[in-house]
Order: sequence, then C-alpha cells, then structure tokens
Amino acid sequence: MIVAALRSRRGASFELLRLLRTGAFEIAISVPLAIEYEAVLIQQAASLGLRRFDATVLVDYLCSVGKRSSVHFLWRPILRDPDDEFVLELAVAAGCEAIVTHNIRDFTQAQRFGIQVLRPGQFLSQLKEAL
Repeated sequence: MIVAALRSRRGASFELLRLLRTGAFEIAISVPLAIEYEAVLIQQAASLGLRRFDATVLVDYLCSVGKRSSVHFLWRPILRDPDDEFVLELAVAAGCEAIVTHNIRDFTQAQRFGIQVLRPGQFLSQLKEAL
C-alpha cells in the first residue's frame, strides 16, 4: 500500500497516507514490518522518484506514528504466502481490526482472528462513513 501511495496521488492508498497524519486511524508497526517497508522502498526508490534518504525518512515517520507492537507468538503456517505471516502476527498482537492491502487473497485466513482484510479503497470508504 505504501508503494501504491507513492506511485499515485489520486488513489486511495495516497489518501490513507495523507489521513494518517490527521489521526483518523492508527497503524501497527513492528521491527520486521519497518525493515520490510524500508527494504521495499529503497529497492523501488528510483522508480518512485525517491532517494534512499527519502525512503528512510518515510519509514521513520511510520515508526513515529505507528502503534509499536512486539509479537510473542507465532501462528505459522496459516497464510498462503509465508512472507506475509509476520504481518498477520503483528495484526493479531496489536489487536488490529483490519489489514489494509492490495494483496487480499493471501490474507483470507486473517478472518479466523476476527481481522478484516480490506483493499485501501474499502478501508477509506469505511473510514469516511465513520467520520
């Protein structure tokens, strides 16, 4: 979702990133997720028009506003893609209501934990209804 937000200022992902500053919703963050964000942003920096420094600053911002959570349990294997397991574990540990992603197919098992899996546009619609 972060990469999608940086690719287009007209999409729901960018709008959610913008609304994050307002406190309209909270995000959960963990060390593994921050490392993943930074790796992906640095890898795609050139195509996103970013410098490495910009990617690091964005991740630092997400860490500063995110609800920090540590995972003290593992539910693996549950998801279709093992590389996504740490995201579900963080969502459970942080008590998240939803995982917001463009990759909803890989998170279908999140519903076993009472966690919705929503595309950015769906989450944005729910957020606007609540405001």
